[in-house]
Amino acid sequence: MTFGSDDEIHRRLDSEGRPLDDDYEPPLPDEQLVELYADMRLARHFDERMVSLQRQGRVGTYAPLAGQEGSQFGSMYAVDDADWILYQYREHGAVVDRGPLAEYVRYWMGHESGNAALTDHNIAPLNISIAGHIPHATGMAWASKLQGDDNAVVCHFGEGSTSEGDFHEGLNFAGVFDVPAVFICNNNGWAISHPADEQTASESYAEKAAAYGLPGVVVDGMDPLATYEVVTEALAKAKDPDAETRPTLVEAIQYRFGAHTTADDPTAYRDDEEVEQWKEWDPIPRMETFLRERGSLDEERIDAIGEEVRETVADAIDRGTDVEADPEDLFADAYAEPTPRVEEGREYLQRLREEYGDAALLDDE
Repeated sequence: MTFGSDDEIHRRLDSEGRPLDDDYEPPLPDEQLVELYADMRLARHFDERMVSLQRQGRVGTYAPLAGQEGSQFGSMYAVDDADWILYQYREHGAVVDRGPLAEYVRYWMGHESGNAALTDHNIAPLNISIAGHIPHATGMAWASKLQGDDNAVVCHFGEGSTSEGDFHEGLNFAGVFDVPAVFICNNNGWAISHPADEQTASESYAEKAAAYGLPGVVVDGMDPLATYEVVTEALAKAKDPDAETRPTLVEAIQYRFGAHTTADDPTAYRDDEEVEQWKEWDPIPRMETFLRERGSLDEERIDAIGEEVRETVADAIDRGTDVEADPEDLFADAYAEPTPRVEEGREYLQRLREEYGDAALLDDE
């Protein structure tokens, strides 16, 4: 996978973080741009700590985001608080942006309360099934339209999702019913071990939008400024009932620096040289260079941001991991109404707890 020319992709910054246009003025005030930079650093550090916790056996299988912060925060800074976010499992930036980090740690530890907490921040519960959330995003956006509110739905997914029927059904309905939605295809080059250029014969994923009567846009997903502009424009159309077409498909080209998940070994299907080439487009140093040269960042403020990031993540992990599991949660959500067999299992567990205590249940001997 390659980035293509600047004529084929919306981009504002070159690989070093310098504007392609000498007269370019960013779409956000400098203080907000610094906040965006700090959020990307927060997400990167959170990512590093979560991978470390997984290696320690303290959280379950985790999907690293490193390299994809540009598209995540470029898009999140464009949305309003009332807009709903649906994501696959790697767009942790949505959670970092809206705040429930401690609860999110609990989700990856296996506590459903961490997943449920996301809805308080207009983030739909995390989706593991590939593309399964795309029809839901269309349905939510259609409901918003029928209710006549001013909200939109932003739906993230990987390029591998475009090979699933849910993607085609969701976008087809979105086009037919002209719903207020923005679909963001995060093309990071690999659907687990399957390369993007073997995933489709199309020139881009964005051009698939034409089949459903939608506009498709290709953006440098490792450039948060370009992503912000594209998603802002897409959301403006989504929220305009008089727009010619309300939904948009955005293809954000980027790269994941790490493994697909902590259960994956990327060295089995890609070489280090490819990874290093993509790291030249790392969104964090690009944004840092841009802000330094505008005079909005200096060493002192960069160090202060780093310290604040470490403290924020450490506090979230301390609070998130300070929780004990209730074994009876195993029976809570298998069915809307417990079946006789579920009740039988619950009663059996209760008898064991009463007779031996919880500690005995965890004793391998």
